[in-house]
Amino acid sequence: MEIDYSAVKVIGFDADDTLWVNETYFREAEETFASLLDGFETKNKIDQELFKMEMKNLELYGYGIKGFMLSMVESALELSNNTVSQATITELLNLGKKMISHPVELLEGVKEVLDGLRDKYRLIVLTKGDLLDQERKIERSGLSKYFHHIEVLSDKKEENYLNLLSHLEINVKEFLMIGNSLKSDVLPLLNIGAQAVHVPFHTTWKHEEVTVEDNDFKYLKIKKLSDILKHL
Repeated sequence: MEIDYSAVKVIGFDADDTLWVNETYFREAEETFASLLDGFETKNKIDQELFKMEMKNLELYGYGIKGFMLSMVESALELSNNTVSQATITELLNLGKKMISHPVELLEGVKEVLDGLRDKYRLIVLTKGDLLDQERKIERSGLSKYFHHIEVLSDKKEENYLNLLSHLEINVKEFLMIGNSLKSDVLPLLNIGAQAVHVPFHTTWKHEEVTVEDNDFKYLKIKKLSDILKHL
């Protein structure tokens, strides 16, 4: 499917699992969490209860590792009927700290793409999550030099995008978003009249999963980020 990108002047990039690896570390942490609590429940039950706790706390804590840490601790207390050991709680906190300090692992082709687009378009980062954590990752990634603007949003809904594009004086019709999440990086943009490219990551958080028929929306889906250079 050929899509006309001739009007595009500004390109927005999601960060987590579009520019660098992120969700993989959460899945690994969930596996560790389940192993630490296996004396209280089955793995399937533990996974379900942790996810329910994350959803319960999302409005309060927002997205990111810190909220995930607190949800692990609260879920451990509930699953164990408040009998979980202090040592296990300490392990959970250390698990979160390890995630925060993890080196940034760029995905294949990221620098190639940014080098190829930087002189033709205004590039920005639009990500969500914990502000301090995302700022750390941007700094560690070495990618900040490519972007005119970096924004950490509390959420990625239509209103969030509209407010930011208005603030940055970006015409919606001239904006293209590239990201791994249909729910957060593609559908909201299409709904406000912008364009979007979907670059699936091999691991998707359950909260970001959404089913969309291909003929419902007009957007480009590519296998890897560097494929975008064939279309722009």
